[in-house]
Amino acid sequence: MATSPSSSAQVARERVARRLRELRADAGLTGSELAGRCGWTHPKTSRLENGRTPPTPEDIRRWCAACGAPDQAEDIIAQSRDAESAYTEWRRQVRAGLRRLQDSYVDLYRATELFRIYSPTLVPGLLQTEGYARAVLSNVAELLQIPNDADQAAAARLERSKIVHERGHRFVMVIEESVLYYRLGNDDAMAAQLGYLLTAGALPSVSLGIIPAATQQRALWPQELFHVYDDRLVSVELMTARVQVTQPSEVEMYLRAFEQLRSMAVYGAAARALVLRAIEALR
Repeated sequence: MATSPSSSAQVARERVARRLRELRADAGLTGSELAGRCGWTHPKTSRLENGRTPPTPEDIRRWCAACGAPDQAEDIIAQSRDAESAYTEWRRQVRAGLRRLQDSYVDLYRATELFRIYSPTLVPGLLQTEGYARAVLSNVAELLQIPNDADQAAAARLERSKIVHERGHRFVMVIEESVLYYRLGNDDAMAAQLGYLLTAGALPSVSLGIIPAATQQRALWPQELFHVYDDRLVSVELMTARVQVTQPSEVEMYLRAFEQLRSMAVYGAAARALVLRAIEALR
């Protein structure tokens, strides 16, 4: 894709920096004068107003006070927090455990009517069985070198996934055929997961498409794992972080990419045949 998935986060940071820069200009202060009033060095002023360093809440309060605009501080602090939440390292999100991370998605899920999910590597979380989810989350804990609460996190993930049976939500999911062959957990866990895909793919609210590995002249190569929530938010999962994309132009690009990927997938009987072939390969 043409843009970095973290570009929305950078754009949001630049908006905060521009607002700080404009406050200083409106106050008629030079960078050195503002630095003197704030009690820090001129290079720090330059880093903050050019978006190279994210400001702390205290930085913003000092800046606004120095510019004679203390009433604007809380608004800018909120804007800065939004900017930093656009790119969040997994380590920061899982400090309280993987189970807490699962629970953090519940409100977003309930507020979303249309889910679009593309995964080149894993069965989507909403369709994962307990054994498969436990294996995935245990691997995540090991990679991030955090305490392993995969049992509790897997149970929370399954509880969260009950939303696929609730009215008012639709789920359009596309996976690569290779997902069916990446073995996570033991053979029994993998067989149970593949068996559940046969059931889940038949749910009225779920459209499950599989892009065959033998697809010729692909319209688009495999992309990063991403979720689109309605038409307003894209969550991209990288190895080290989750990126939340809200810029309309970037959301639109992900929507176009999703449609291209969806157009290559097979559904219904053809998709079930691919799953059955993967089950046979386990024997």
